[in-house]
Amino acid sequence: MNPEGELEWLTLKVHEGLGSIAAKDWDHLGGNDDPFLSHAFLCTLETTDCLEPHGWFPRHLVIHDELGRPVAATPLYVKTNSYGEFVFDWSWASAYERAGLSYYPKLVSAIPYTPVTGSRLLIAPRMPAAKKHLLRKFLIQETIALTQKNDISSMHWLFTDETDTALLDQQGLMLRLGCQYHWRNRGYFEFDSFLAELSSKKRKKIKRERRRIAEAGIRMKIFHGDEIDNTVLDTFYEFYVATFERHMGIPTLSREFFHNAAHSLGRRFMLVMAEYENQWVAGAVHFLSDTTLYGRYWGCRDTFHSLHFETCYYQGIEYCISRGLSRFEPGAQGEHKISRGFLPTPTWSAHWISNDFMRPHLEAFCRHEKQIMQAQCDSLQSHSPYKSSFGDHQSNDGIDSLA
Repeated sequence: MNPEGELEWLTLKVHEGLGSIAAKDWDHLGGNDDPFLSHAFLCTLETTDCLEPHGWFPRHLVIHDELGRPVAATPLYVKTNSYGEFVFDWSWASAYERAGLSYYPKLVSAIPYTPVTGSRLLIAPRMPAAKKHLLRKFLIQETIALTQKNDISSMHWLFTDETDTALLDQQGLMLRLGCQYHWRNRGYFEFDSFLAELSSKKRKKIKRERRRIAEAGIRMKIFHGDEIDNTVLDTFYEFYVATFERHMGIPTLSREFFHNAAHSLGRRFMLVMAEYENQWVAGAVHFLSDTTLYGRYWGCRDTFHSLHFETCYYQGIEYCISRGLSRFEPGAQGEHKISRGFLPTPTWSAHWISNDFMRPHLEAFCRHEKQIMQAQCDSLQSHSPYKSSFGDHQSNDGIDSLA
């Protein structure tokens, strides 16, 4: 349980929901800045019928000190499928089935339906660095022990930050490399100063797309969670559901989720809405940390040329510039984002496999996949729309050190 011999004063508890954990205690471990790790966000998912109907069962692991105070935790879920994770392992599940084995249930440390990089090994900030390191290792060991104790096939940490990824790698976990497209603020003072960094062709394309919105008579409006009327949220929810239905998808988030998330997260919840002829026609939900804007959910009633780009990308870039935010992460996938200033950026996940027969095969898969993904990131980087070499190193950040 504790090979270091320095953490005997700890007790460990598995919580089947954040309702049994005080918000201030949980947020102290990691949710004061990261909106997706916040008690408000995660608890809202649990209490608005968004998780268990879709195969997410909370089993949050919390470590307490000798006074009963939480000092470390990991958001943890038993999964009965792979939906809503964005680190795709359907082929792994198929391989297990062909071998006559069960891949589900599995354990994941993740933010449901949210492919955003962040800490998964949450530690109280008051701890000295050496103690934080021991606690992170202890969390990894105890999570694996929980997996083994419950005869679960595997454990997966998804979209881990640099610190967690490095430690998980050191502990012998299999790493998978992915790629997203992020925008960085280089101290721009207005949108045109960002455009000035782009090649002439890309700059003209963005100006043309934005001009189409203005010429169509569409007006954009930004709301924060502490100033949104529920009728506006209801309208956006109709867009959200309709968009999933058009693409034969499942709208996993409920109407109550958007209401509760907006009002509980306040200024960390941001909604961009598009208005045409006095009616809302499209919208996009974003979340904020102290440094980063995260684009998450989009929906529309009517189709207008370039409206998706304006609502989901350009309004967000303007918002970051005006408020001095350093990053904009508009969501997973989408190579079309590159030409609009979002450069390839690596993402990581770490995996532990219980079965001795399957483990070497999946390790080989991860090594091969990493080579392919690194080559893809390097290739995509060559399509950067920037005139200078800005971002040339961005696609390699955190890759070479883990090669």
